[in-house]
Amino acid sequence: MDVQTWTYILVGITFTLYIGIAIWSRAGSTKDFYVAGGGVSPLANGMATAADWMSAASFISMAGIISFAGYDGAVYLMGWTGGYVLLALLLAPYLRKFGKFTVPDFIGDRYYSKTARIVAVFCALLVSFTYVAGQMRGVGIVFSRFLEVDINTGVIIGMLIVLFYAVLGGMKGITYTQVAQYCVLIFAFMVPAIFISIQMTGNPIPQLGFGGELNDGSGMYLLDKLDGLSTQLGFAEYTEGSKSTIDIFAITLALMVGTAGLPHVIVRFFTVKRVKDARKSAGIALLLIVILYTTAPAVAAFARTNMIETVSDQPYEEVPEWFKKWEGTELVVFTDKNSDGNIQYLAGDAFLKGDDGKWDFNQPNLNNNNELYVDRDIMVLANPEIAKLPNWVIALVAAGGLAAALSTAAGLLLVISSSVSHDLIKKIIKPSISEKGELIAARLSAVGAVCVAGYFGINPPGFVAAVVALAFGLAAASFFPAIILGIFYKRMNKEGAIAGMLVGIVSMLLYMMKYKLGWFDAELPDKSEWWFGISPEGFGTIAMMLNFIVSITIMKFTKAPPQEVQDIVEDIRIPSGAKEAIQH
Repeated sequence: MDVQTWTYILVGITFTLYIGIAIWSRAGSTKDFYVAGGGVSPLANGMATAADWMSAASFISMAGIISFAGYDGAVYLMGWTGGYVLLALLLAPYLRKFGKFTVPDFIGDRYYSKTARIVAVFCALLVSFTYVAGQMRGVGIVFSRFLEVDINTGVIIGMLIVLFYAVLGGMKGITYTQVAQYCVLIFAFMVPAIFISIQMTGNPIPQLGFGGELNDGSGMYLLDKLDGLSTQLGFAEYTEGSKSTIDIFAITLALMVGTAGLPHVIVRFFTVKRVKDARKSAGIALLLIVILYTTAPAVAAFARTNMIETVSDQPYEEVPEWFKKWEGTELVVFTDKNSDGNIQYLAGDAFLKGDDGKWDFNQPNLNNNNELYVDRDIMVLANPEIAKLPNWVIALVAAGGLAAALSTAAGLLLVISSSVSHDLIKKIIKPSISEKGELIAARLSAVGAVCVAGYFGINPPGFVAAVVALAFGLAAASFFPAIILGIFYKRMNKEGAIAGMLVGIVSMLLYMMKYKLGWFDAELPDKSEWWFGISPEGFGTIAMMLNFIVSITIMKFTKAPPQEVQDIVEDIRIPSGAKEAIQH
């Protein structure tokens, strides 16, 4: 069977499974909708958390960015993995013991203020919409290639699917759907990685094949060969970094603390019965996440090597079928600048950007000899095709990419809908609303959120990993200081927390608008203008520090929180059962 038929079969089977689970586990109450009734087992919650965490950015874009950036791309690997450890150790158990549905719920109650809750809702919506834009673009990329539709149509199809099971099942439906999605995405990521590792190095373990010797009889190691290919084409050595140390530190830290402030991941720890179950599910999720994260660098190296050898300096008329099919999506574009009929793949941008900041494929960049544009988000999806793996493996990767993007999109939609229905309507606008009315409001909010997410998926401000990295920066700038101080510093008051969150989120937004989107200038400012040499993806670290400084300074000059709030903070830090043991 051809790739198209296999794709229809595998994607059809997996989607039928997801929708069936959503119908089976549909939410009947607000507790079901927000936290799956609070009765999910640690294993199921660990698998669901791993699926929620491993978004399109992890599955599709992380290996893609590493394959292009080489050593520099490792910041995403370090930041996202380290951030999850931080979340599991520092925040998850305490937030679970606090016992609220959402992050704005925690901030509203901990800082005894409706204003704090409103600011938190604003931040949660901003983070979630920025994050979900990356997921929707990931969905569009998968559909555009494998269902042979354009990216915009792919985004719309993804919107309809995720809307169905998120609105029907709420957190209960999403949790059990994500368990299935984890199984699909990890199988889809590992199978081609193992195939290609055997093909290139003779080692079935991709992590070992990554540092292993090629089995072509040359006696050369994979990374040495990739370094040679890269420098030969004018790129930097694959294993050498070009980013400054301060930027690497800033991006890594922003991704780490941003992880610990991500509302859609934090809410997963409210779905288990006990505090110790939150710890267990965090540990299980980390083990499941590590499988993909340690494999991604190998996939990146395999894909980059195969792509260069397949297309560089090859006659255009003889390129393989996968190249022509990806050309149809405009994620691979060739322009014959010297009219010799061969593909010159060299360092430099093949095309110029238009006024809208997007590549203009009618405007070749004549300042260099590179004739090929390759979108980095295709590397994982095209990898099995480039390596000439069986058609069912190619289709399996499509199903895995969709599982990764849709699982995270569903979690984010739930955060958006619960922020509006629970934190805004129930807690502030109309406290007397019935449970049925709140459930209707949550579902209507999810519908509105899907439409906004779809728009950003069609008009994203960058490739998937970059968009998602900005969401982490926003979470680091706003939530992390408020949550960490709220748990570990009982003197922290509402005035300090509100001022800190506002300063953090506004500074991150302004930096992002100026240096990532170019809103305040005729053209996008040069890297030399970055503050302290820190990129927009890393500025969340500076914004977070500003948040901490402002929060603590304002707190020093304002009155302490009420005693009952300080008692709650004291209580959530005491392990369950410790009080009873002391009394006995």
